[in-house]
Amino acid sequence: MKFNPEIGFLSRVSEEDKILFAKHLAVMAKSGISLAESIEVLIRQTKTSAFKRVLQGVLGDLENGQQLSKALSRYPKIFDPFYVNLIEIGEDSGNLSKNLMYLADQLEKNHAFQSKIKSALFYPAIVLSLAFVVGMGVSIFALPQLITIFESFDVPLPWNTQVLIFIATVMRDYGIAIFIAVIALFVGFRLFIRIPRIRLIWHRFLLKMPLVGPLVENTQLTLLCRNLGVMIQGGIPISSALGIQERNTDNLVYRGYVAGIRAAVNTGKTIASQFFLQEYKAIPPIVGKMVDVGEKSGKLDESLIYLGDFFESSVDNLTKNISVIIEPVLLFVIASIVAFVALSIITPIYQLTGSITPTS
Repeated sequence: MKFNPEIGFLSRVSEEDKILFAKHLAVMAKSGISLAESIEVLIRQTKTSAFKRVLQGVLGDLENGQQLSKALSRYPKIFDPFYVNLIEIGEDSGNLSKNLMYLADQLEKNHAFQSKIKSALFYPAIVLSLAFVVGMGVSIFALPQLITIFESFDVPLPWNTQVLIFIATVMRDYGIAIFIAVIALFVGFRLFIRIPRIRLIWHRFLLKMPLVGPLVENTQLTLLCRNLGVMIQGGIPISSALGIQERNTDNLVYRGYVAGIRAAVNTGKTIASQFFLQEYKAIPPIVGKMVDVGEKSGKLDESLIYLGDFFESSVDNLTKNISVIIEPVLLFVIASIVAFVALSIITPIYQLTGSITPTS
């Protein structure tokens, strides 16, 4: 039985591998080097063992007379329909090197775009995670030790110290169970929102959240407009491009939008006419207007790519604003908790020392 290189190795194939593959292949194809020779060169250059195995499988298919797009389509978890169809159109039209360069540029832009979003959210995520771990550790192991000390004080305890004692008592008796329950709830929630109907509700909820909603909306619009623009520019028919984008859209709200637009286009309607409908609430009017201009002028691809760049700049501004807002909020919350704990510990000690009458 023939070994399938996808089994057990796919998780190690990075976006950088796929970008460099398209870019290097475009350069060699433009130089007149055959595809088989180009793949052999890339196999020797590739340091990722998983991708090397995939390329060896692709090379075998090419030597058996298959097209590159057909060979790549055997690995759908690595080369998605967007990737494969751009290459197929390039092969059929004789513009393979041009389409490969389009593909490399697009993948590079998408990768850089997603990296911006991840880096913007990385700091808050790290701070919150560390605060949770440290807070749980202090609550389980440190605070319970204070109960005996406070109970031995022969002074009335202030309300904040009583609250701290209550928390310490609960964490002493049920701390580990609470920690496990929190982790279980988190994992359970992640599994729960994978249910298709629940996931759709969750995606709708995200779009309505302050700060998060505009970020999700602009991110989806960036990928939608840019991908469609590049596919149309690469020669893929509009209906096929919409079908590919539908499969590649992870937000179910926007996936539904693309499916509806595709169904309308197949009946002879224009894309712009659909964007103007009220049912597409998460698509701003500027998209319909720009697409309308692009369809009438015959430059739909340019209009869509422009919109992709426009919404990406909006995402850049949003991520900067989110960082500016979240950082002081996190610092305030953490400082407030530290101050509360410190005052809860220091206040009864101060009262105790103040109640001691010095002997003459």
